[in-house]
Amino acid sequence: MKTMASSFNKMHILLFLVFATLTTMAQGQTRVGFYRTTCPTVETVVQGAVQSAFQTNPVVAPGLLRMFFHDCFVLGCDASVLLSGPSTERTAPPNLSLVGFEVIDAAKTQIEAACPGVVSCADILALAARDAVVLTNGTTWQVPTGRRDGLISQASATVNLPGFNDPISLQISKFVDKNLTIQDLVALVGGHTIGTAACAVFSYRLYNFSGTNQPDPDINSTFLPQLRALCPNGGNASVRVALDTGSVNSFDTSYFVNVRTGRGVLESDAKLMSNVTTRAFVQKFSGAPGVPQLNFNVEFAKSMVKLGNTELKIGSQGEIRRVCSAIN
Repeated sequence: MKTMASSFNKMHILLFLVFATLTTMAQGQTRVGFYRTTCPTVETVVQGAVQSAFQTNPVVAPGLLRMFFHDCFVLGCDASVLLSGPSTERTAPPNLSLVGFEVIDAAKTQIEAACPGVVSCADILALAARDAVVLTNGTTWQVPTGRRDGLISQASATVNLPGFNDPISLQISKFVDKNLTIQDLVALVGGHTIGTAACAVFSYRLYNFSGTNQPDPDINSTFLPQLRALCPNGGNASVRVALDTGSVNSFDTSYFVNVRTGRGVLESDAKLMSNVTTRAFVQKFSGAPGVPQLNFNVEFAKSMVKLGNTELKIGSQGEIRRVCSAIN
């Protein structure tokens, strides 16, 4: 009986180990230093390309961060947002204002010259997003790499992207679908600390919210005239406004202070205060009095790593593109 029990236990342990291995393989794994031997200069090259572009046009920093977010939320972090052509993700309304494609292309060109066919465009974008945050005085973190580039890019798939007027319940649902928590949601939306939005995206809040011919009551009464001055009723809809008033070029926690005090520009940002859980994280990140604080930089970095592991393509899946805007 002891022998049978021992054999059973050994087989049980073996099956458990096999299952655990298969589960890990199925989930996919990236790792820090994936290109350490095959292309050791990759991070230096990407950093140089981002820094060069940033010195000419600082707008590329929030642009690259937003591009990474938009890529990962649609078909996973597979550089599908970089593909050009009819009905690709780039042609969808949420992506028409994306900037920074030329930065990724510049980095890819240099990397292909040094390490042809080795580094994915998806990994270049992940590294560039990190470097963009660093250049705006934000935190740094180690970026796990090893992604492969996707072969599909469809404009219709961008319905998965969180929208500027999504209610908080839908925002939470979209993040949970990507295995991201409510804390991840609030931390990642904190990337708006270096972003801007066109008047066309939020001016309805200033003049005719929900068909009332009145402003959104969630807007701070002293902030409303400032926004109206920037976006006059019937004015230039393409004018861009800082999502973090007073600190648009610095990656910091003032965005959360603004949201907490009714100075959120987007409706989706303002709605962070309408849910008890998201509101609690806004308060923790903003340093609200009497609330245990969370270090935004630390938590943002953790959430970016989680986001970057969304629906990975690894191993023989996808490909390593020679040019980021086209499949091989």
